[in-house]
Amino acid sequence: MDDAAVLEVLAEADTSRSLPRLGGMARADGVAIVSERIWCFSRLDGGAPAAGQMPRPPELVVRLPLVRGLARLAVSLAPLLARGGVARSGERLVLLAALLAPIPIALVPSSFRPEALAVVIVALLAWMLRGATLRLHGAEHRAIAAAETRSLVDTWHGRARPSRFSLRCGTNFAALLVPVSLLLERVWFVPSSTLTPVFVSLAALTVTMEIWLAAQRWLSPVGRIVLLPGLALQRLTTREPALDETRVALRAVAVVLAADRVR
Repeated sequence: MDDAAVLEVLAEADTSRSLPRLGGMARADGVAIVSERIWCFSRLDGGAPAAGQMPRPPELVVRLPLVRGLARLAVSLAPLLARGGVARSGERLVLLAALLAPIPIALVPSSFRPEALAVVIVALLAWMLRGATLRLHGAEHRAIAAAETRSLVDTWHGRARPSRFSLRCGTNFAALLVPVSLLLERVWFVPSSTLTPVFVSLAALTVTMEIWLAAQRWLSPVGRIVLLPGLALQRLTTREPALDETRVALRAVAVVLAADRVR
């Protein structure tokens, strides 16, 4: 899709009364934008974008409290883990190792577990936020905000600069996960075993996801207060993107919206 075709899609979207809800993720080499049906990865170097269909969990799973959160988390990783996705095989192994990190941490003596967890978190963040990721993270948020405010064309031309901060950013989820994990470790009522860190991690993920989803659904003053730590943390996990970086994200938005239009 050349720039003229991108602008045509963006202009049509700016006049649309209804658009699919968009999410995304930033990487060092580009931006992925996703809807419920489609994902597209737009490359920073201008190479051909990658695209695919988003998996859909069973309706029953989507409706079940606690389970639905884990299902949504798994679905959000589709652009990275899918065959032909944006991550190379080696990177998929790194991500899989990060997801399974609680299991080896369970084997670490309890007195050293906080340090081991800290090392894993720092290493994972360093890998995820390398290169141009911080600016592209801001570009991802800006492009999605432009769709929500119907200012896509103005954002493409630099006449509008929607916020680079997002209430739905995974950073907000991470900021909630830490205190929830610490709280569950203190109030965990099941007899301790070597797998307790694994169970606590799974419980923290499910509970945090429910809190995060509720805060997004009901953006009351209480909901916004819950998300404030994550919004503050986004000052570290995003940077102000250049216009060409914002256009990388907007190209992915255009592909997703065009695919949604012709479904």
